[in-house]
Amino acid sequence: MQTRNPILDEFAKLTTGAMGLAQAAGEEAKAAFRAQTDRVAAEMDLVRRDEFDALKAEIAALRAEVAALKGAPTTEKKAARKPATGTSTGGTPAPDAAG
Repeated sequence: MQTRNPILDEFAKLTTGAMGLAQAAGEEAKAAFRAQTDRVAAEMDLVRRDEFDALKAEIAALRAEVAALKGAPTTEKKAARKPATGTSTGGTPAPDAAG
């Protein structure tokens, strides 16, 4: 038959309470640290990573849309441009064929 020891029961209750208190203190410290870092980031005018990634994706989509509207490739490399037809290299228009 097993007997219950009141001293061990009280010790178990105290350790359980202490662990709960330590866990609550840890969560509070984490929340305080996060609030402090958010405040510092706001003061430094920094952007959060998720906001940065969202803007980066939006910019990529806009670049693709502009490239599609222009009929240009969606790569970052710029295509070499040829001078417009009807102009000379000096910047003056070429004479008209009509006259």
